[in-house]
Amino acid sequence: MLRFFVVFFTVMVGLFVLELLPIGQRYFIEPLTIFLTNSSAFFIELFGRELLVNGILIVDSATGFAVQIAAGCNGVEAVILLVAAIVAFPAPWRYKLTGIGLGIVSIQLLNLVRIVSLFYLGIWHKPAFDWAHLYIWQALIMLDTLLVWMVWIRFIPALPVRDTQNASV
Repeated sequence: MLRFFVVFFTVMVGLFVLELLPIGQRYFIEPLTIFLTNSSAFFIELFGRELLVNGILIVDSATGFAVQIAAGCNGVEAVILLVAAIVAFPAPWRYKLTGIGLGIVSIQLLNLVRIVSLFYLGIWHKPAFDWAHLYIWQALIMLDTLLVWMVWIRFIPALPVRDTQNASV
């Protein structure tokens, strides 16, 4: 258990530092956030809205309502927690890499649903947008992260148990 926590916190801190460094921002965070913004705009337009998209900003042409996909809204923090938990858990690397890949996709798909739903909520009822943005969706993204990790644990093969009673010294 101690090993898990040491590896978890080491990986988590390392990834958070990497995220904050200019190189992490420039080559990972900014492109991911712009991709997420463009993907969200695609689905919003698919449902009939006319938009103006500029970088990480989505503006509804008819109402002027806008959302900005800022730091904390791109799902990176949830991904970092998931990656740290998977890396820290004792499992073969091929299962870890599969879990990380599927987990990232899962978190980002839910985050896409989050952004689209918040956009429409903001157009229809701004106080509900604020409440859902601050409380409901943050909790759901973290719950998704926990559920992905728990499902991943469920599907990895059982590790052999070491017999410490009969082990020779």
